[in-house]
Amino acid sequence: MSELSKKPITILMADDDEDDRLLTRDALEESRVLNDLHCVVDGVELLSYLKREGKYADEEAYPRPSLILLDLNMPRKDGREALQEIKADPNLRSIPVVILTTSKQEEDMVKGYDLGAASFITKPVNFEGLVNLMKALGKYWIEFVELPSNR
Repeated sequence: MSELSKKPITILMADDDEDDRLLTRDALEESRVLNDLHCVVDGVELLSYLKREGKYADEEAYPRPSLILLDLNMPRKDGREALQEIKADPNLRSIPVVILTTSKQEEDMVKGYDLGAASFITKPVNFEGLVNLMKALGKYWIEFVELPSNR
């Protein structure tokens, strides 16, 4: 697929760790993945963004994501609770959710898939690993997967 035929996708990352959010942004830039990255810090903010509530009401500034990168361990509302709400909402459940977490717990993986996650990925321990992961994610979600148009 040529560079011209690739379309940027809107990625929404929910992660309370500022370093992880910054490293992911840098890794996406380094990997040359065409994207529009938005970040929220917990499940409460994630649901507000998705439902266009409060400061997220502006559809142009906060477009519907094509993909959600979700950390499991966050304050206020963790990723498990947020995923359950997303997949229970008919207006949101078509958005693919990739769990990107430090957890290596088998029960977290099983529960994530049971709740409707598209993938479960353990965060790489270094920046190079994160860049490689973002390249692979970008290639998969931009070049291969057919995503529903943003509604």
